[in-house]
Amino acid sequence: MAGSSPSPLLLCAARVFDAVHGICQPAHAVLVAGGRIVAVGPTMQLRAQAPPNAEVLDYGDACIAPGLIDAHTHVSLAGDGRAYVQLFAESDEIMALAGAMNLRRHLAAGITTIRDHGARNMVGFALKEALRRGYLVGPRLLVSGRPITCTEGHFHMCREVADGVEQMRQSVRRLVHQGADFIKIMASGGGTVGTLPGRASYSVAELRAAVDEARHFGRLTAAHCRATESMARAAEAGVDLLEHVEFLEPDGQMRFDAELAARLAERGIWLSPTLQAWTGYPRLAVLAARQAAGTITPDEEATRRALEQRAELRLDLVRRLLDCGLKERIVPGTDSGVGDLAFGHLDYELQLLVRAGFTPAEALVAATRVSAEAIGMADQVGTIEPGKVADLAVFRGDPSADVQALSAVTAVLQKGKLYQPLAEGRDGGARS
Repeated sequence: MAGSSPSPLLLCAARVFDAVHGICQPAHAVLVAGGRIVAVGPTMQLRAQAPPNAEVLDYGDACIAPGLIDAHTHVSLAGDGRAYVQLFAESDEIMALAGAMNLRRHLAAGITTIRDHGARNMVGFALKEALRRGYLVGPRLLVSGRPITCTEGHFHMCREVADGVEQMRQSVRRLVHQGADFIKIMASGGGTVGTLPGRASYSVAELRAAVDEARHFGRLTAAHCRATESMARAAEAGVDLLEHVEFLEPDGQMRFDAELAARLAERGIWLSPTLQAWTGYPRLAVLAARQAAGTITPDEEATRRALEQRAELRLDLVRRLLDCGLKERIVPGTDSGVGDLAFGHLDYELQLLVRAGFTPAEALVAATRVSAEAIGMADQVGTIEPGKVADLAVFRGDPSADVQALSAVTAVLQKGKLYQPLAEGRDGGARS
């Protein structure tokens, strides 16, 4: 799916999404050259401004938007329904091949930048280097390398175990020197057998040591925080972004903590709730489609109702975060690769955000401008502005009014290279 567009491109459509203001500009176009956005404005104006050798691509009743950003993935995991113990039984070589497949799927879905939150050994670094060399095609990949975890902690299979302040500092130094773009810390238990999702894994002192060391090297931090206790400790330690934020207690129940939410808002911490991971949304989406078509069986309908009830519990927590003024701090992330979370479906996460209280336009802003700010790339991507990298996605219809339009990708540009996904399988190739 590799390709290039050496000549300037003028992309025209019925609308261009302005992620700065969260609105669509009608009858607009985007001029791209040298991998950068040269200009954006009314179509007639840009047609007159474009150089004679510019190729004009008119997408008609579509929307040109900034390329989407997925802030939480596990690129080397297959997302095919297998448990962690099975996924990590694979060799590093198979994990790298799974990563190549996953990268293609995400790019075909309009996702042009992703964060990888943990791969075993050097697999994450190898995938990033393969993209840099042009061996693979996929989104821009920011890697944490191996996530830092405690002895026998969540994702200990990735092999970056650290206990105590000094080992935390050593792990950060090791990862930075190996090429980590950001530092991921498993601050609570998770789905790994034997770990405790409702309990914190690290003390404030341990977390602060990792944060301080990361900042010394100019790296952002993200922490896996399912437990309320871990969320509070990570916030106290100054972690930049909290993942999952489930407000989980030791008894396995989720209980919203309004005081903690207020502290998160006051400190401006980014939050990535990874909603489809908890809700089983891929399965729920299939069953909802069958219900709408009238083809659902009684057993499937019972499953659908149970999944809906589970989803509502999770979405209610997000609604309460929004009530605390945290809407502009919510960062969409799929957690793709884990369980049955296949790559190519950031659209599912945005559908869930809309159910939680976002408008479709706000969900699209969250997946573009807000995410770019959270991962430290707002000067390069996230909005369609002159001088920024030409990462663009073209969606049929108007995704600012209908979140379902984010599932209908017509074309994708990354760094000015044009890709046209095929409808079936959401894969595709470079335009020749």
